[in-house]
Amino acid sequence: MFGTIVNVIAVVVGGTLGLLLKKGIKSEIMDSVMKAEGVAVFIIGMNGVLVNMLSVGTDGKITDNGGLILLISLALGMFIGEIIKLDDRINGFGGWIEKKVKSDGFSKGFVSAFIIYCVGSMSIIGAINDGLSGDSSVLLVKSTLDFITAMVLGSAMGIGAVFAAAPLFVYQGAISLFSSFIKPVIESCPDMMTHFTMVGYAIIMCIGINFIAGQKIKTANLLPAMLVPVLYNVLKMVENLW
Repeated sequence: MFGTIVNVIAVVVGGTLGLLLKKGIKSEIMDSVMKAEGVAVFIIGMNGVLVNMLSVGTDGKITDNGGLILLISLALGMFIGEIIKLDDRINGFGGWIEKKVKSDGFSKGFVSAFIIYCVGSMSIIGAINDGLSGDSSVLLVKSTLDFITAMVLGSAMGIGAVFAAAPLFVYQGAISLFSSFIKPVIESCPDMMTHFTMVGYAIIMCIGINFIAGQKIKTANLLPAMLVPVLYNVLKMVENLW
Protein backbone atom coordinates (compact mmCIF):
# COMPACT_ATOMS: atom_id res chain seq x y z
CA MET A 1 0.00 0.00 0.00
CA PHE A 2 3.02 2.30 0.33
CA GLY A 3 3.03 3.13 -3.38
CA THR A 4 -0.68 3.95 -3.38
CA ILE A 5 -0.29 6.22 -0.34
CA VAL A 6 2.54 8.10 -2.06
CA ASN A 7 0.43 8.32 -5.24
CA VAL A 8 -2.50 9.80 -3.32
CA ILE A 9 -0.26 12.34 -1.57
CA ALA A 10 1.23 13.33 -4.95
CA VAL A 11 -2.26 13.95 -6.34
CA VAL A 12 -3.36 16.00 -3.32
CA VAL A 13 -0.21 18.13 -3.27
CA GLY A 14 -0.14 18.58 -7.05
CA GLY A 15 -3.84 19.44 -7.21
CA THR A 16 -3.50 21.92 -4.34
CA LEU A 17 -0.60 23.66 -6.05
CA GLY A 18 -2.75 23.86 -9.18
CA LEU A 19 -5.50 25.55 -7.18
CA LEU A 20 -3.05 28.11 -5.86
CA LEU A 21 -1.78 28.81 -9.37
CA LYS A 22 -5.35 29.31 -10.54
CA LYS A 23 -6.02 32.21 -8.19
CA GLY A 24 -5.75 35.62 -9.76
CA ILE A 25 -5.99 34.35 -13.34
CA LYS A 26 -8.86 35.73 -15.42
CA SER A 27 -11.64 33.29 -16.35
CA GLU A 28 -11.21 33.84 -20.11
CA ILE A 29 -7.52 32.97 -19.82
CA MET A 30 -8.36 29.78 -17.90
CA ASP A 31 -10.93 28.87 -20.55
CA SER A 32 -8.28 29.15 -23.25
CA VAL A 33 -5.81 27.15 -21.16
CA MET A 34 -8.41 24.42 -20.62
CA LYS A 35 -8.97 24.11 -24.36
CA ALA A 36 -5.23 23.86 -24.92
CA GLU A 37 -5.03 21.17 -22.22
CA GLY A 38 -7.94 19.42 -23.90
CA VAL A 39 -5.88 19.10 -27.08
CA ALA A 40 -3.00 17.61 -25.06
CA VAL A 41 -5.32 15.16 -23.24
CA PHE A 42 -6.88 14.11 -26.55
CA ILE A 43 -3.47 13.45 -28.11
CA ILE A 44 -2.31 11.46 -25.06
CA GLY A 45 -5.49 9.38 -25.25
CA MET A 46 -5.13 8.83 -29.00
CA ASN A 47 -1.51 7.77 -28.58
CA GLY A 48 -2.53 5.27 -25.90
CA VAL A 49 -5.26 3.82 -28.12
CA LEU A 50 -2.98 3.46 -31.15
CA VAL A 51 -0.10 1.93 -29.17
CA ASN A 52 -2.38 -0.75 -27.72
CA MET A 53 -4.58 -1.32 -30.78
CA LEU A 54 -2.00 -1.48 -33.55
CA SER A 55 1.11 -3.62 -33.90
CA VAL A 56 3.86 -3.78 -36.51
CA GLY A 57 4.81 -7.22 -37.81
CA THR A 58 8.26 -8.38 -38.85
CA ASP A 59 7.28 -7.66 -42.44
CA GLY A 60 6.60 -4.03 -41.53
CA LYS A 61 2.84 -4.33 -41.95
CA ILE A 62 0.56 -2.70 -39.38
CA THR A 63 -2.14 -4.98 -37.98
CA ASP A 64 -5.21 -4.26 -35.88
CA ASN A 65 -5.20 -5.93 -32.47
CA GLY A 66 -8.45 -4.98 -30.84
CA GLY A 67 -10.32 -2.45 -32.97
CA LEU A 68 -13.48 -4.53 -32.82
CA ILE A 69 -13.13 -4.98 -29.05
CA LEU A 70 -12.81 -1.21 -28.73
CA LEU A 71 -15.96 -0.61 -30.78
CA ILE A 72 -18.02 -3.17 -28.88
CA SER A 73 -16.70 -2.03 -25.49
CA LEU A 74 -17.53 1.64 -26.04
CA ALA A 75 -20.96 0.93 -27.51
CA LEU A 76 -21.94 -1.61 -24.86
CA GLY A 77 -20.39 0.42 -22.06
CA MET A 78 -22.28 3.57 -23.06
CA PHE A 79 -25.51 1.55 -23.39
CA ILE A 80 -25.13 0.15 -19.87
CA GLY A 81 -24.10 3.55 -18.51
CA GLU A 82 -27.16 5.20 -20.04
CA ILE A 83 -29.49 2.49 -18.74
CA ILE A 84 -28.28 2.78 -15.15
CA LYS A 85 -27.73 6.55 -15.50
CA LEU A 86 -24.20 6.21 -14.14
CA ASP A 87 -23.10 9.69 -15.21
CA ASP A 88 -26.15 11.28 -13.57
CA ARG A 89 -25.55 9.37 -10.35
CA ILE A 90 -21.84 10.19 -10.13
CA ASN A 91 -22.43 13.82 -11.04
CA GLY A 92 -25.29 13.93 -8.54
CA PHE A 93 -22.91 12.77 -5.84
CA GLY A 94 -20.34 15.28 -7.06
CA GLY A 95 -23.01 17.99 -7.05
CA TRP A 96 -23.84 17.18 -3.43
CA ILE A 97 -20.17 17.59 -2.47
CA GLU A 98 -20.03 20.70 -4.66
CA LYS A 99 -22.70 22.33 -2.51
CA LYS A 100 -20.86 21.35 0.67
CA VAL A 101 -17.51 22.74 -0.46
CA LYS A 102 -19.14 25.59 -2.42
CA SER A 103 -17.02 25.00 -5.52
CA ASP A 104 -18.46 25.37 -9.02
CA GLY A 105 -17.46 22.66 -11.49
CA PHE A 106 -16.47 20.21 -8.74
CA SER A 107 -18.30 17.28 -10.31
CA LYS A 108 -16.73 17.66 -13.75
CA GLY A 109 -13.23 17.90 -12.33
CA PHE A 110 -13.81 15.00 -9.93
CA VAL A 111 -14.99 12.55 -12.62
CA SER A 112 -12.46 13.57 -15.27
CA ALA A 113 -9.52 13.48 -12.86
CA PHE A 114 -10.47 10.09 -11.42
CA ILE A 115 -10.58 8.52 -14.89
CA ILE A 116 -7.24 10.04 -15.90
CA TYR A 117 -5.54 8.95 -12.65
CA CYS A 118 -6.81 5.38 -12.77
CA VAL A 119 -6.70 4.45 -16.47
CA GLY A 120 -3.63 2.64 -17.68
CA SER A 121 -1.56 -0.43 -16.95
CA MET A 122 0.73 1.39 -14.49
CA SER A 123 -2.14 1.78 -12.04
CA ILE A 124 -3.00 -1.94 -12.07
CA ILE A 125 0.44 -3.52 -12.49
CA GLY A 126 1.93 -1.10 -9.98
CA ALA A 127 -0.74 -1.87 -7.39
CA ILE A 128 -0.31 -5.63 -7.93
CA ASN A 129 3.48 -5.44 -7.48
CA ASP A 130 2.98 -3.28 -4.39
CA GLY A 131 0.55 -5.77 -2.91
CA LEU A 132 2.45 -8.98 -3.71
CA SER A 133 6.08 -8.04 -3.11
CA GLY A 134 6.07 -4.53 -1.69
CA ASP A 135 7.70 -3.26 -4.89
CA SER A 136 6.40 0.31 -5.21
CA SER A 137 8.70 1.40 -8.06
CA VAL A 138 5.99 1.50 -10.74
CA LEU A 139 3.60 3.48 -8.54
CA LEU A 140 6.38 5.88 -7.54
CA VAL A 141 6.98 6.67 -11.21
CA LYS A 142 3.22 7.02 -11.69
CA SER A 143 3.10 9.36 -8.68
CA THR A 144 5.51 11.73 -10.41
CA LEU A 145 3.35 11.76 -13.54
CA ASP A 146 0.13 12.15 -11.52
CA PHE A 147 1.65 15.03 -9.54
CA ILE A 148 2.09 17.00 -12.77
CA THR A 149 -1.32 15.92 -14.07
CA ALA A 150 -3.04 16.89 -10.81
CA MET A 151 -1.38 20.30 -10.85
CA VAL A 152 -2.66 20.91 -14.39
CA LEU A 153 -6.16 19.59 -13.63
CA GLY A 154 -6.32 21.47 -10.34
CA SER A 155 -5.54 24.76 -12.06
CA ALA A 156 -8.02 24.09 -14.88
CA MET A 157 -10.88 22.25 -13.17
CA GLY A 158 -10.72 23.14 -9.50
CA ILE A 159 -10.86 21.22 -6.25
CA GLY A 160 -12.61 18.20 -7.79
CA ALA A 161 -9.22 17.11 -9.15
CA VAL A 162 -7.92 16.96 -5.57
CA PHE A 163 -10.89 15.03 -4.16
CA ALA A 164 -10.40 12.41 -6.91
CA ALA A 165 -7.52 11.16 -4.78
CA ALA A 166 -10.11 9.42 -2.54
CA PRO A 167 -11.48 6.97 -5.16
CA LEU A 168 -7.90 6.55 -6.46
CA PHE A 169 -6.90 5.29 -3.01
CA VAL A 170 -9.85 2.88 -2.90
CA TYR A 171 -9.22 1.64 -6.47
CA GLN A 172 -5.50 0.98 -6.22
CA GLY A 173 -5.73 -0.11 -2.61
CA ALA A 174 -8.31 -2.77 -3.50
CA ILE A 175 -6.11 -4.06 -6.32
CA SER A 176 -3.15 -4.34 -3.92
CA LEU A 177 -5.24 -6.17 -1.33
CA PHE A 178 -6.57 -8.66 -3.88
CA SER A 179 -3.39 -8.82 -5.97
CA SER A 180 -2.82 -12.52 -5.26
CA PHE A 181 -6.14 -13.29 -7.00
CA ILE A 182 -5.82 -10.75 -9.82
CA LYS A 183 -2.27 -11.50 -11.01
CA PRO A 184 -2.89 -15.12 -12.15
CA VAL A 185 -5.89 -13.98 -14.21
CA ILE A 186 -3.87 -11.26 -15.95
CA GLU A 187 -1.02 -13.70 -16.63
CA SER A 188 -3.49 -16.20 -18.12
CA CYS A 189 -4.99 -13.52 -20.39
CA PRO A 190 -2.04 -11.77 -22.09
CA ASP A 191 -4.31 -9.49 -24.13
CA MET A 192 -6.43 -8.35 -21.20
CA MET A 193 -4.28 -5.42 -20.09
CA THR A 194 -3.75 -4.31 -23.69
CA HIS A 195 -7.50 -4.22 -24.39
CA PHE A 196 -8.32 -2.72 -20.98
CA THR A 197 -5.77 0.08 -21.41
CA MET A 198 -6.90 0.72 -25.00
CA VAL A 199 -10.50 1.27 -23.91
CA GLY A 200 -9.36 3.46 -21.01
CA TYR A 201 -7.36 5.72 -23.28
CA ALA A 202 -10.35 6.01 -25.62
CA ILE A 203 -12.33 7.40 -22.67
CA ILE A 204 -9.47 9.84 -22.02
CA MET A 205 -9.83 11.00 -25.64
CA CYS A 206 -13.49 11.76 -24.85
CA ILE A 207 -12.39 13.79 -21.82
CA GLY A 208 -10.11 15.78 -24.11
CA ILE A 209 -13.02 16.45 -26.46
CA ASN A 210 -15.09 17.69 -23.51
CA PHE A 211 -12.28 20.03 -22.48
CA ILE A 212 -12.24 21.51 -25.96
CA ALA A 213 -15.95 21.64 -26.76
CA GLY A 214 -17.55 21.75 -23.33
CA GLN A 215 -19.47 18.88 -21.71
CA LYS A 216 -20.70 16.95 -24.77
CA ILE A 217 -19.88 13.33 -23.95
CA LYS A 218 -21.03 11.73 -20.70
CA THR A 219 -17.69 10.12 -19.93
CA ALA A 220 -18.84 8.50 -16.68
CA ASN A 221 -21.38 6.49 -18.69
CA LEU A 222 -18.43 4.97 -20.56
CA LEU A 223 -16.86 3.49 -17.41
CA PRO A 224 -18.66 0.10 -17.82
CA ALA A 225 -16.84 -0.16 -21.17
CA MET A 226 -13.65 -0.99 -19.26
CA LEU A 227 -15.24 -4.17 -17.91
CA VAL A 228 -16.04 -5.51 -21.40
CA PRO A 229 -12.45 -6.44 -22.40
CA VAL A 230 -11.94 -8.00 -18.97
CA LEU A 231 -15.05 -10.17 -19.34
CA TYR A 232 -14.17 -11.01 -22.95
CA ASN A 233 -10.66 -12.19 -22.08
CA VAL A 234 -11.81 -14.17 -19.04
CA LEU A 235 -14.44 -15.97 -21.13
CA LYS A 236 -11.81 -16.61 -23.79
CA MET A 237 -9.50 -18.11 -21.14
CA VAL A 238 -12.29 -20.36 -19.84
CA GLU A 239 -13.10 -21.47 -23.39
CA ASN A 240 -9.43 -22.41 -23.98
CA LEU A 241 -9.41 -24.45 -20.78
CA TRP A 242 -12.28 -26.51 -22.10
